[in-house]
Order: sequence, then C-alpha cells, then structure tokens
Amino acid sequence: MSGELVPKEMFFTKGVGKHRHKLQSFEAALRHARVAPFNLVGVSSIFPPGCRIVTRANGLKKLRPGAIVHCVMAESQTNEPNRLVCAGVGLALPADSSQYGYISEHHGYGLTTRKCGDLVEDMAASMLATTQGIELDPDTAYDERREIYRAKGLAVRTRDNVQTAEGDKNGLWTTVFAAAVFVC
Repeated sequence: MSGELVPKEMFFTKGVGKHRHKLQSFEAALRHARVAPFNLVGVSSIFPPGCRIVTRANGLKKLRPGAIVHCVMAESQTNEPNRLVCAGVGLALPADSSQYGYISEHHGYGLTTRKCGDLVEDMAASMLATTQGIELDPDTAYDERREIYRAKGLAVRTRDNVQTAEGDKNGLWTTVFAAAVFVC
C-alpha cells in the first residue's frame, strides 16, 4: 500500500547516563547509546516481516541527525543511591520470516540484567504465542512455556537488550535506556 512506512532494518542499543538534573541524565544515556542526535518516536511492539537485524554501527550509518526515528524503547531513572534500575527490550521471532514478530519493553527497579532479559524475552514470546492461538498460563515458568511452544510447533527465537545500573552513590540522577531502533 502506498504511504506505508515499514522498517527494513532494526538495531539494538543501550546506555547509561548520570547528571544532577533528570533531563540531562536522560540525554547522557541517549548519548551513551549513540541515539541522541535523533528525534525518537516510540512505537508499539511489532517486528515487521522480512526486517533484518543489523549492528548498531551499520544502522547508525543510515540515519541523519535530526531524523525522526521510530523505536521501541525503555528507560528508568533514579536519584536514590544504590537503587538498581533496569530498562530492557525483548524480541521474539517466528521461524517463518514472512510472519511478524514481537518486541516487548520493561522499565523498572530491582531486576538484574539476567532477570530483566528473561522477563522481556518471555513477554515478547508470550505475545507471539497468542497470535498462533497458544493459550498460556501466566503463572507457568518461562522455561516450561518454551517447551509448550516447541510442542505446539511454534519455533520461537528470542533476544534481549538490557541496561542496568545502580543509582549514583552521591544522589545524581541515573538513567538507563534500551531500545530496538528501526531503520526505513
């Protein structure tokens, strides 16, 4: 259809920023993630059919400063010393690349990199499974659900991109940022 804006590529990025002002902490996290020169627009959770995952370096080469760039992003901030903050995006892809996948995001507190990664992968895989008619018990562990996916013939590949940090010991704002960035 004409007028459709469907990304051809996607890359992952993440960063941490610290500053005495909350907004500048966020800006520092975007700089660390190398996406500060763009006008980021948050979108929902669909990974387009046929979209390729590229490296951050290759994706950034195709973007110009000031460009409106669509992404699924997560951010979390704290100014509490030693408080663990996390931001992550997860991706679940079906075996058939002509079908769409799902991207999930989580931003919060108290989760390690591993736990946040497992959570966002689980959320993305669960959303994908429901499109295939697979009903899931939300209280079932992710490892058990993976076995259900296999048994039902849904081959799911998952990935995560997570940034965690402890709040600055002197009370500076600490921001974590993670994103799946689309390139059209």
